[in-house]
Amino acid sequence: MTAYTPLPILPAALKELRDTDDAAQPFWPYIAREDGAPLNCVGSPLRCCLRAIEPGEQVGLVSYAPLRRWAAVTGANPGAYDESGPVFIHAGECEGPRDTRGYPFARPGALRTIRRYDAEGRIVGGRLLEIPDDAEAGFDQAFREAFSKPEVALVHVRAVEYGCFQFEVRQP
Repeated sequence: MTAYTPLPILPAALKELRDTDDAAQPFWPYIAREDGAPLNCVGSPLRCCLRAIEPGEQVGLVSYAPLRRWAAVTGANPGAYDESGPVFIHAGECEGPRDTRGYPFARPGALRTIRRYDAEGRIVGGRLLEIPDDAEAGFDQAFREAFSKPEVALVHVRAVEYGCFQFEVRQP
């Protein structure tokens, strides 16, 4: 059992992203194929249900601005810290995470940025995490460190290779 809860993209945001994404682009769904056409995505992370894309699933690649969406709900003003990036989501409604054990996309050896934000949505630190063999313990420690600072309201986990948003964890 993880000490912190990894959060997927919320259903209301998914509904909007399936129309127009956070870069004002229309949604373009397609079937994930093992041959990589039209995009090589099988095995890539789905941010709606926090699992890997399986062959034959209908998915889409959208621009997502997690901090902007959080700020719209909380009244924060992240200013220049607002950023968006590509994420995969299911083309249709998704039931959300099936398995709530462990942290998603936690392949040992992968590099993640653990980025901390305050209640205004400003970056207040971060760290690099090379996911250890005991991924759960590694993430738990990184989040304990982050939330030991009283000003930290939420944490974004991003892949170092592409900078893609993986998931969010909020102050318990």
